[in-house]
Amino acid sequence: MNEMSPLRPSETELWSPEKFEAEIRAVGVERYHDKHAFHKLLHGGKLNKGQVQAWALNRYCYQEAVPRKDAALISRTHDRALRREWVRRIHDHDGFGDEPGGLERWLILTDGLGLDRDYVVSRQGALPATRHIVESYVYFVREQPLVVAVASSLTELFAPSIHRERIAGMLENYDFIGDDVMAYFKRRLTQAPRDADFALGYVKENAATRAEQEACVGAVRFKCDVLWAQLDALHHAYVVPGLIPPGAFVPT
Repeated sequence: MNEMSPLRPSETELWSPEKFEAEIRAVGVERYHDKHAFHKLLHGGKLNKGQVQAWALNRYCYQEAVPRKDAALISRTHDRALRREWVRRIHDHDGFGDEPGGLERWLILTDGLGLDRDYVVSRQGALPATRHIVESYVYFVREQPLVVAVASSLTELFAPSIHRERIAGMLENYDFIGDDVMAYFKRRLTQAPRDADFALGYVKENAATRAEQEACVGAVRFKCDVLWAQLDALHHAYVVPGLIPPGAFVPT
C-alpha cells in the first residue's frame, strides 16, 4: 500500500509578497470576464437594444448584492481600521449624504435604456441563474475566513480596463446609449483602483500561511467564475440558443 508522499518545502513555504501578487493577477489574465463572448458582443456593438436591456437589468442584481456582501464582511470583523475603510464601499454603492451612489447611477443607465425602474429594482425579471449566482457571492463572503473574503473583491484589480472599454465601445456602437448614462463606469475608474489597492495590501499582510495565500488566489478565481457565469446565463437566454426561462424579462 503506497503512502502519500509528504509535501516538498517549496509547496508549503510562504510566497513572497511579489509572488503572491503575481499569482492573484494571473487569475485575471486567465479568467476575467472581458474574454467572454457576451462581453465582446456587448462592447462591439453586436447586440440589439433588447439584449442590452437584459444585460443591464440582470447586472443590477449583482450591483445590488455588492453592498450587502460588504455589510456582511463588516459585521464579521473586530478590526476597526478595516471597518472604517470597508464601509466606504457601501457608501459608494448605496450613497451617502448628497452623493447618490453607484446603484442610483446604475438605475440612470436602466432608465436611459427604457426600463421601468420599479421593475428593475424588484429583480422579478432577472434570470433565475443570475439571482442564484449573485447570492453565492454574498454567501461566500459571509462564510469564508475573513482574509479570503477580502480577497474575493480583488477582481477590482482588473476592472478599470474593462470600464474604459465599456465606455468607449458602448458610446461608439449604440445610438441609444448617451454619455450621461455611462456615469457609473466613469466613477468606478477611480473607485476600483482605490479599493483594490487597500484589499491587496490587506491580503498580502494578513494571509499568514501558504494555505491561506492559495485560498486567497482561489477566492479571486471564484469571483471571476461569478462574473463569468452571469454572462453565460445571459448568452444562453438572449443570444444562443435564446431560451428565456419563464418569468424572466422578454425584450419587446
